Amino acid sequence: MDALLILVVATLALGLAYRFYGSFLAKQVMQLDDSYITPAHTMRDNRDYVPSHPAVVFGHHFASIAGLGPLLGPAIAVVWGWLPALIWILLGSIFVGAVHDFGTLFTSLRHRARSIGDITEEVVNHRARILFLLFAIFAMSLAMGVFVLNISQLFSPGEGGAEGGHVPEAVLPSMMLIVIALVVGVLHYRYRLALLPLTLVGVVFSLIFVWLGTIFPLQGFGGLTFTPSFWTYTLMLYAYIASVLPVWLLLQPRDYLNSFQLFLGMALLLFGTLIGGLTGHLKLVAPTVNSNAQNLPPIFPMLFITVACGAVSGFHSLVASGTTSKQLDKESHALPIAYGGMLTEGLLATLALLGVAAGFTAVEWVQNYADWKLAGAKALSNFVHGAGTIVAQTGVPHSLAKVFIATVAVGFALTTLDSATRLIRYNIQELAAALKLEPLRNHYIATATAVVLIGLFALMKIPDPATGQLKPAGTILWALFGTSNQLLAGLALLVVTLYLRSLGRPTVFTATPMCFMLVVTIAALLLSIRNFAVQGNWFLLGFSLLILLLAFWLIVEAILTLKRQLVATQSTEL
Repeated sequence: MDALLILVVATLALGLAYRFYGSFLAKQVMQLDDSYITPAHTMRDNRDYVPSHPAVVFGHHFASIAGLGPLLGPAIAVVWGWLPALIWILLGSIFVGAVHDFGTLFTSLRHRARSIGDITEEVVNHRARILFLLFAIFAMSLAMGVFVLNISQLFSPGEGGAEGGHVPEAVLPSMMLIVIALVVGVLHYRYRLALLPLTLVGVVFSLIFVWLGTIFPLQGFGGLTFTPSFWTYTLMLYAYIASVLPVWLLLQPRDYLNSFQLFLGMALLLFGTLIGGLTGHLKLVAPTVNSNAQNLPPIFPMLFITVACGAVSGFHSLVASGTTSKQLDKESHALPIAYGGMLTEGLLATLALLGVAAGFTAVEWVQNYADWKLAGAKALSNFVHGAGTIVAQTGVPHSLAKVFIATVAVGFALTTLDSATRLIRYNIQELAAALKLEPLRNHYIATATAVVLIGLFALMKIPDPATGQLKPAGTILWALFGTSNQLLAGLALLVVTLYLRSLGRPTVFTATPMCFMLVVTIAALLLSIRNFAVQGNWFLLGFSLLILLLAFWLIVEAILTLKRQLVATQSTEL
């Protein structure tokens, strides 16, 4: 099968989905109405609530939801073959992920831009709200703790750093993008300079620093060596500062400018696939379907957990209802930003899949995907190598292409970190309001609490149940994140479905993917519980059982709420 043909089919499918299915959802299900004044206007405070240009909000939203997820998931899932991964990416992003993102953004807009967890109180009850918020805080803190570890190890070798996999060339462009974003934010919002020229200048300078990064890889300064520990604490400090600053000053312009690096990377991958396909230099070496890898888990349900952000991710519901809903100028912007943003991520996941399916020689592919555990351990390096090979088809030297792809990956991990820290702060403040813990409602105390929680997963070391060696808590608990993330998506769709039902809107379009995600994630949890029990891994077994209990509790609360709604409806009809 030709990689170019797959890209053409995927692009057409996603484009048609936006034109027809997205428009149908906007008109018939969500019934978007621009006469409705969005929370960005009604609650404007110029810190978190800021009505913004849709292009800026799209850049922020897309950069926040993209991260490493749509790159790493396909880079692992190709071990089952390229066809199963491609089918799930396309069907998942169109009928599950984009519906999930669109529904949660719409629901948040109609509830004063509150998070989907906080809205659970009105849709279900007070207990469900507290449970959802606790679950969301745990999942985000765990993910960001591991992100901090990964970025630290990519920036610097040593002290457990990724020997041979570190990218010190990405340090300079990543740091300078923060400075450029601050300048753009001040010039646009304080001095009212036009967005277009600022965008052009900002993007050009950010790319110049990518090139300079290859010349001046930063591994130390003034006799100080930048170790992973140094970067871990630095990133936590950055996360705190980024979360307390007004959204227009750093978060918006950084995500917006960073998105252009990703769009450029996507464009290079598109042109590389086009040129490589037309010249016959780019062929799929991955098998269509594969079951020969060692330690390969069953494709159901694990494929749907492995490819998350490229198809559906519960983290997106927290972004859509946490930061994006506070910046939307008009309700109609929800369609291109939420539904369109998820389809764009589906295209990115397809490109990542093609990179690892066609960016290797046949011998290299077998060497890297002979074992499930090996595929997971080398996912990032496999993506960087494969995507670099495709970009090199455009004439860019392979070494420079790999550095650019690595810089884009690191940049989006950082973008997700600063957005997620702010989201954790929102959820902590909402939980504090529910539990009447007034000190935690303070802007700065809630942010500090969020950073401490991230730090616990990044810095606190506990014995590895398998080896007895001390390892960061986040790396040990990471085995549960994929399931937790997808479970969060199912629960968010549950809240959206109940809200739409209360409005008298059609619910089959959200209820169907909701049921699918809940079945898949619970099946994956049960499989993990069985494996942990066989291994005698009581630590992860206990956490798995706790997550399963939480899921069932929330589902029962929702069923009871639905039953009460049905009884009330029948009473009204009588």
